[in-house]
Amino acid sequence: MIRTDAPMADGRTLRYYDESPGRVPPPDTRDLPVVEHGSVMRYDVLTGEWVTIAAHRMNRTHLPPADLCPLCPTQPGGEASEVPSDHYDVVVFDNRFPSFGTGSGPVPTEVDGDPLWPQRPATGTCEVMCFTSDHTAAFSELPPRRVRTVIEAWADRTTELSGREGVEQVFLFENRGVEIGVSLQHPHGQVFGYPYVTPRTAQLLTRSAAHRQRTGRDLFDDVLSSERRAGTRVVIDAEHWTAYVPAAARWPVEAHLVPHRAVPDMAALTDDERAELAVVYRDLLGRVERYFGPESTDPPYIAAWHQAPVHTGRDLTRLHLQLFSLRRAPGKLKYLAGSESGMAAWLNDASPEKIAARLREVGT
Repeated sequence: MIRTDAPMADGRTLRYYDESPGRVPPPDTRDLPVVEHGSVMRYDVLTGEWVTIAAHRMNRTHLPPADLCPLCPTQPGGEASEVPSDHYDVVVFDNRFPSFGTGSGPVPTEVDGDPLWPQRPATGTCEVMCFTSDHTAAFSELPPRRVRTVIEAWADRTTELSGREGVEQVFLFENRGVEIGVSLQHPHGQVFGYPYVTPRTAQLLTRSAAHRQRTGRDLFDDVLSSERRAGTRVVIDAEHWTAYVPAAARWPVEAHLVPHRAVPDMAALTDDERAELAVVYRDLLGRVERYFGPESTDPPYIAAWHQAPVHTGRDLTRLHLQLFSLRRAPGKLKYLAGSESGMAAWLNDASPEKIAARLREVGT
């Protein structure tokens, strides 16, 4: 993998991750204003969580036609996109409509001058990663070499963003499908550098610390060993990775992909672990796509790569994928209704054991 950086017209950075040398980035000749995000974070005293207010994102590009896609490579005589080259393997660039960013002006430290409501600028990073220049491709259709390039780009972004001042956690994810809420249909993911440890990770660290204090053991080791020992929910059991449906799955289709070795993030994976991941991850995505049969095309899913925080608790959790779909049947979605949205009390209509059996059945 060869990385080449190039400036964008508005001062952002475009990063090419190529599988062959020789990249000469053409200039970005668009006339663009400097990105200004103005996001703020407000502290919810009832939950102990930060909520980001990013009102400027209401005006972001939303589901343009394919010939106006800003993530496709720029073609001679065509509309200039975010990528001025006429081809690419993998590219990463700063989001033009970020939830978190730099360069915002100062904001009052309290909402309405009331110390009950702390407030601060939403500093951090939001990057877009395009997995391929092919607008119609799906991640599962990428060749293993390209998946490996994506993994190398994930590792590179994790390393770089983890070294930035103010970044506390790096999150790699892909939203796929209009039901998920994607605003661009080109195959892409995102890389967030949060200025805090996210609620999900904070809860996991608390549970892991309590388990270690009580048993002296690692929580992820015990979960992985239990799932592999039972075998009823295991979908893929490889040399370095295991994919399984968690015993307490929340979603109608859900699987976790976990490395056998305790590693905090993507950057810590060995060459052998990355090579196997390029095959196993592609396989797992394909199974989710085939889950509801050939009549159910383009299934919506979220692929969320959980990584350890940058500065705390790195020995209490490990890199792992949470892959899930909102689809519960062809043409039907799982809605987060009263119990889930109002009380955070999850109800799942699907049996985890049956989910795993179906994912095994549709394997290649």
